[in-house]
Amino acid sequence: MRKIDEIIVHCAATPEGKDYTVAQIDRWHKERGFDGIGYHYVIYRDGSVHKGRSEERQGAHCVGHNAHSIGVCYIGGCAADGKTPKDTRTAAQRQSLERLVRELLAKYPGATVHGHNEFAAKACPSFNVKRWAAEAGLKTK
Repeated sequence: MRKIDEIIVHCAATPEGKDYTVAQIDRWHKERGFDGIGYHYVIYRDGSVHKGRSEERQGAHCVGHNAHSIGVCYIGGCAADGKTPKDTRTAAQRQSLERLVRELLAKYPGATVHGHNEFAAKACPSFNVKRWAAEAGLKTK
């Protein structure tokens, strides 16, 4: 079993108000040369949580951190133009993200929560994960 010490939150960088699926993300990632979807979980706009890559497999979501992290992605993250970063999480996504991260922290004691933008020059996940986690009482350090 992999040693997990980070849970990294991502957005799909898709336009607000539009639905996308794990199958679509899997196809996009394969087109980029990955061996399938790089995220372990994807949260749809309705708040449903879908499995991507198995937790036992190393992710393909954050260079330099994949070997020891779990990648969680929510659908959205861009304004309607599909380019401008924007926190587009629905109320259902917010609830599901917090619940999933709590479950992962319980499963992987000692893990910390991060936004992708802490490790890459990107806006992803289009909100301040450290602030969100602190407000939710989640472990960030």
